[in-house]
Amino acid sequence: MGELRSRFGVEPVLRVLGIASSTYHGWVRRQAEPPRRRRDDETITAEIVDIRTASGGTYGSPRVHQVLRRRAVRVSRKRVERLMRQAGLQGAFLRKKWRTSSTRQDPRATPAPDRVNRDFTAPAPNRLWVADATRIPTGEGTFRLAAVRDAFSNRIVGWKTGDRCDTDLVLGALEYAIWSRDVRDGQLVHHSDRGSTYTSIRFGERLADNGILPSMGSVGDSYDNALMENFFSTLKIELVYRKSWRTRDEAANAIFGYIDGFYNTERIQKDLGWLSPDEYEAARNAAQTKPSIIPTSPTGAR
Repeated sequence: MGELRSRFGVEPVLRVLGIASSTYHGWVRRQAEPPRRRRDDETITAEIVDIRTASGGTYGSPRVHQVLRRRAVRVSRKRVERLMRQAGLQGAFLRKKWRTSSTRQDPRATPAPDRVNRDFTAPAPNRLWVADATRIPTGEGTFRLAAVRDAFSNRIVGWKTGDRCDTDLVLGALEYAIWSRDVRDGQLVHHSDRGSTYTSIRFGERLADNGILPSMGSVGDSYDNALMENFFSTLKIELVYRKSWRTRDEAANAIFGYIDGFYNTERIQKDLGWLSPDEYEAARNAAQTKPSIIPTSPTGAR
């Protein structure tokens, strides 16, 4: 069309092709100035890309939609889904079969009673913590992550990495949590599996020193510690299975950035009213003088 137009002009070519001149000139205007809907789509897509980048490429359409609402961008969930599909964007998802970690029980130890009974709700922060450890692969070999999660806000309140899953590892995560939180004597329950690290005398003594009540689920049953399993699943989907590290130090730094730089502070969760754990706790503190709007405990979804 461009070559014919330059040789014969527009109108003769349109007559030969049987195209109305108004149709052609309307097309030219639309190309020079895209319709408002298309311009809006381009603007929203740019926002979506920015949100996805800030989330490390993990957010799918539900979380992207909620962040757009925070930014006062009025757009439907279906439109977000369409724009993400057109841009080839999707949330992080499980690409590998989930492998649960093994629990080694000390047959000589007496486990604590189960004070939780799969009810992972709490009326306030520092009333129920759940804890566990998992494997992280690196080029230097596997290493371990132990973590402690607050059931009220889903916040990771303590964590530690190491070469071995031993009592020192889980004690390190516990010490971090105690140091960072306001623990009141007799108010807090610490729930874990019956692994030998958690049934050790040293671990039990440290709980007792701080007035923390121990609780333990059954062996090999992920439902008895579902809230912690949920976090490890999220961590692996959004970080571990999408990255590879040559050294344990590289992996530890990445985990630090994910937990303290994203998960606690930025990552919004549906069961927290689309707030991050830090925002949820801040809202609770701000609402203490207004009991009618104090957040209720979440159920522990991702």
